[in-house]
Amino acid sequence: MSTARVQSIHVYPTHGEPGQDLTAVEVGEAGLAGDRPKKAPVMVLSHEDTSGARANFVVGLTAEELAAAIDGVIEVGEVELAVTGTAGTCPGVYAAVGRGGTVRVGDVVTVREPG
Repeated sequence: MSTARVQSIHVYPTHGEPGQDLTAVEVGEAGLAGDRPKKAPVMVLSHEDTSGARANFVVGLTAEELAAAIDGVIEVGEVELAVTGTAGTCPGVYAAVGRGGTVRVGDVVTVREPG
């Protein structure tokens, strides 16, 4: 089991436009409040990323730790995310929302790997 913290939160209300940086956000079944629908409700990215990927949460986990969480669960603050797969070529993952709630920058991130 790995533990880290939320480093940043982002929503992208309009396709092709810059995102908004937040200090806290409500997360529901469809994803983050104010975010537009996309391939998955939530994208979680490793702090190691340098690609400029448009992630919702940047967390203090390595790319390997995120990849190991596929088919497992990531708890982000009050929120529980079911990790569904990799997010293309960047060091991140896509996730569905298992339990909604509030996430704040600095919240603890805990990975429960499958198995």
